[in-house]
Amino acid sequence: MSTKLRKNEVIASFEKKMMTGSSMLVEALKEEKVEVIFGYPGGAILPTFDEIYKDGIRHILARHEQGAIHAAEGYARVSGKPGVVVVTSGPGATNVVTGIADAMMDSLPLVVISGQVSTAVIGTDAFQESDVIGITMPITKHNYQVRDVNELPRIIKEAFHIATTGRPGPVLIDLPKDVSLETGLFDYSKEVNLPGYQPTIMPNKLQIRKLVEAVSSAKKPVMLVGAGVLHAKGSKELLEYAEQQQIPIATTLLGLGAFPGNHELFLGMAGMHGTYAANMAIYQSDLLISMGSRFDDRVTGNLQKFAPNAKVAHIDIDPAEIGKNIETQIPIVADAKEALKELVAQNGVKGQNSVWNEDLKQLKQEFPLWFTEDPTVIKPQQLIERIYEKTNGEAIVTTDVGQHQMWTAQFFKFNKPNRWVTSGGLGTMGFGFPAAIGAQLAEPNTPVIAFMGDAGFQMTLQELSLLQELRLPVKLVIVNNASLGMVRQWQQLFFEERYSNSLVPVQPDFVKLAEAYDIKGMRVDNVADLDRAVEEMLNHDGPVLVDFRVAQKENVYPMVAPGAGLHEMIGVKPQ
Repeated sequence: MSTKLRKNEVIASFEKKMMTGSSMLVEALKEEKVEVIFGYPGGAILPTFDEIYKDGIRHILARHEQGAIHAAEGYARVSGKPGVVVVTSGPGATNVVTGIADAMMDSLPLVVISGQVSTAVIGTDAFQESDVIGITMPITKHNYQVRDVNELPRIIKEAFHIATTGRPGPVLIDLPKDVSLETGLFDYSKEVNLPGYQPTIMPNKLQIRKLVEAVSSAKKPVMLVGAGVLHAKGSKELLEYAEQQQIPIATTLLGLGAFPGNHELFLGMAGMHGTYAANMAIYQSDLLISMGSRFDDRVTGNLQKFAPNAKVAHIDIDPAEIGKNIETQIPIVADAKEALKELVAQNGVKGQNSVWNEDLKQLKQEFPLWFTEDPTVIKPQQLIERIYEKTNGEAIVTTDVGQHQMWTAQFFKFNKPNRWVTSGGLGTMGFGFPAAIGAQLAEPNTPVIAFMGDAGFQMTLQELSLLQELRLPVKLVIVNNASLGMVRQWQQLFFEERYSNSLVPVQPDFVKLAEAYDIKGMRVDNVADLDRAVEEMLNHDGPVLVDFRVAQKENVYPMVAPGAGLHEMIGVKPQ
């Protein structure tokens, strides 16, 4: 090969890697095997959308940026892959702030790319400028503003690495318009070099040994399992360990599905609207093993009364969570799956907890979740239970936030991981519908059901237009009690029934609304029609919206009132 020819090849190779910032971004997304982007275009991000158009990478045009980011959350929650969001500067960026905070609270891996005004006018209150770096600093795992196009490949690589490793979370890249138009060398390394960010994956074996010994001597052990087990893909190992040691399992709201809901060792969800058996198990336990949960206040109730007799072991990949809310005697920083594998491998002597397990079994039988049927009105629990029965639980379920969320957590049993998509930490109304779209895109062949309140649905109902466009077979279930149900319940119980702005008697015609978007709409207000309507909804090939009119003043029970301990639940049995 002649020197001249080699020189030409080198020049050609170099030119091939010289590209604009927006081209780099799209190339990097392909390198990261991104299948779908959720977003909304605007002035500052137009160069990137032009590259998306030319490249053909799949983009889902939500009808509002909040819809885009919640759809990305649903996609990430079900697929285990990072959700990618692209929005413009100013209002485009601020409209995803709630979703970023939601993903941060629930540890969902997102990479959010926001357009920004040109670097020359940053800080001048330019048109559609907002300080998205300052705004999102406390609600992202990390954020970047790109000032040099040559830094962009490294930043994108790091963003995906940070979002998906350790405790997952959202990472934001703020991309000024002029940087997206500048040309630089695209060198997308396979390696990430972040000396200050090295999550601890493997557990300390001596700490695991301490836990094994604690389990062997315990008479009343219980495990509290959170979403960390799901993020670690550790459900199989959790089942193996629980059965090996015969330890009963309670989960957090977000931990549902990490352990089979129909297993004899499963006690149910713990916390404010958890089961009596799960809460009493925690209260009476002598060894509490928390795994991938962060002792949220909705789980603990009054901290002074939480698990007063228990030695606490806390396994979490985020060391900042250990000891934050609950004093911990056996701290273990590790990936939940790796910790479970080591616990199974050490195969300690089983504790003397057979009597304890029998006592808890009796509690489950004596204090089941309950509701009273009424032939004149559909009870919301009845609706959710009926849909669970008709689907045999073989569905991905998303919810909004409020009473219907708690009833779904109680009455829809999750026997597989990653079938439950809800906003746990931030409690974001308007989450459930767009999250269902993202979930359906992640698993096109699995039925997806979105349970929503009538109020929450109206916060993001513009995504009916997206559903109309994509023709995804999502089933939209409006649990319509014509009120902000959980607010109304608290006003009834703790504010002497002063229903300040919680009743919503004026409603749109949801059936006509669905039909306006060429989506099948149904209304059901009669118990006698419930079974037929549920079957018709599930058997419909395309998207369908059903407005189920349910009892307005039904309350979620049992309940731990504010300031009470887990053992002080009210409404554990029908009055």
